[in-house]
Amino acid sequence: MQIYSQQKRFLVAVDCIIFGYDGQELKLLVIKRGLEPEKGKWSLVGGLIDENESSETAAVRVLRDLTGLDGLYMEQLHGFSEPDRDTAERTISIAYFALIDIQKYNEQINEDYHPAWFSINQLPDLIFDHSKIVELAKEKLRYKAALHPLLFELLPDKFTMPQLQSLYEAVYNTEFDKGNFNRKLQSTKLLLKLKDKDKLNSKKGAFYYRVDVNKYSEGFKTFLNFVPRQSANK
Repeated sequence: MQIYSQQKRFLVAVDCIIFGYDGQELKLLVIKRGLEPEKGKWSLVGGLIDENESSETAAVRVLRDLTGLDGLYMEQLHGFSEPDRDTAERTISIAYFALIDIQKYNEQINEDYHPAWFSINQLPDLIFDHSKIVELAKEKLRYKAALHPLLFELLPDKFTMPQLQSLYEAVYNTEFDKGNFNRKLQSTKLLLKLKDKDKLNSKKGAFYYRVDVNKYSEGFKTFLNFVPRQSANK
């Protein structure tokens, strides 16, 4: 330790960008910050890494403690280390983004930090550099979703093709041609068609689908090209 005795110490934190889908919009979960500076203002879910934790372990703990959420799809995004990013003390943040089906986890969210869901297109002012972190997370989500099946983490266990298309349109903030979209998704061989239909949102009824679990796992090891090239706009 004496080798580093003359070096200044920095804090290291994690920030979690939690994307959720409610069946119509892509949303972001934010909380009210519980300490100064910027107490009471909207913030990403985050916290400091403990001495004996990895950043991933800390992110899982912070998500669970501040929101009540556990067992989420989560992926490391980027490190943010601008010297003045935190006005209280030099703090380096390692950001993670997580994906959830809002309807599935809604009752688990801890109310202690006043969590709230905002449309990804109508976000409030966020503290520090959190808006910058969210923008980078959106870019990463769109890039990965074009190649891998991670958006299915935002859906219920069974879903219709219109629901799936609506999700992709929400993520990419664009419209897809119905025929092209259906053919593209069917070509992945990832979906299993079920016998029952959703008859509430369609006169004829739209068949439900679910994900083939084995092929879903394989989809993260290959590049399936989910999104038609002309529509994959950031």
